[in-house]
Amino acid sequence: MGRTRTMLTALAVSLVASVTAAATVELLRRQAAVARRRIGKALGEVAPDADRVWRKKYGGDALELLVLGDSIAAGLGAERRKDTLGARIARGVAKKLQRPVRLRVAAVVGSESSALAAQLDDLPAGYRPDVAVVVVGGNDVTHRVPTAVSVRHLVEAVDRLHARGSAVVVGTCPDLGALRPVPQPLRVLGARASRQLAAAQSVAARRAGAHAVSLAEVVGPFFISYPDEAFSLDRFHPSAAGYRRTAKELVPSVLVALGERAELPPGHRPPDPLAGRPRRRWRRSA
Repeated sequence: MGRTRTMLTALAVSLVASVTAAATVELLRRQAAVARRRIGKALGEVAPDADRVWRKKYGGDALELLVLGDSIAAGLGAERRKDTLGARIARGVAKKLQRPVRLRVAAVVGSESSALAAQLDDLPAGYRPDVAVVVVGGNDVTHRVPTAVSVRHLVEAVDRLHARGSAVVVGTCPDLGALRPVPQPLRVLGARASRQLAAAQSVAARRAGAHAVSLAEVVGPFFISYPDEAFSLDRFHPSAAGYRRTAKELVPSVLVALGERAELPPGHRPPDPLAGRPRRRWRRSA
């Protein structure tokens, strides 16, 4: 009798858990649909073309900067090319080095980490960037890509960039908890998943010899505290101000990766000491 009662209790608990889980999944599905309607595609799917040599006035050989990743890396949300993430980084680095920077943006709006391979495939065979910045992960979270799969694609991209002789800086997945159009509890779950992916990206990228910058740590508070200023029209992608702040926080790691700066601020993490580092081709012109 006691065993029967135990089995019935366990069955009841299992049934309740199943019903609760099903209800939760349905709730999250509906909230995801609400978020998609709120965000929409007000910005389209094409970011401003920022490929050019920035700050030619400095003269000398231009540093080659490559940007890979998703819509944030592409600069969607910026109205002018000079306000995209890549252009902001290029201008910041050029100012610090007093050298022109040639920017190439291979990032594609909507990309998951798995798309990094295609972005690299599309580069000219002889192209050798001095430093590459990779920002990716948000779409992996929203599309529920397993963390291990996302990280594997990121590491493969880092390895391929090293093979081209490039130093690499990875901006880890932004904190999706800052996205106010996403209702609760979906936003909380998104925040948790994005932070988990960011942590995994940081560890894996550093082991592969890349620098890692925690975007959630260095710019997350700005996006949470000043959403009207930080986000663009769709309240999902950064505005010009959001990109300016994000680029400013990435530049220090870019400079360290190039050997032009010694110290890193909080939220910036160098490659694992045991990781092999590629030979840097960049040298300051006389």
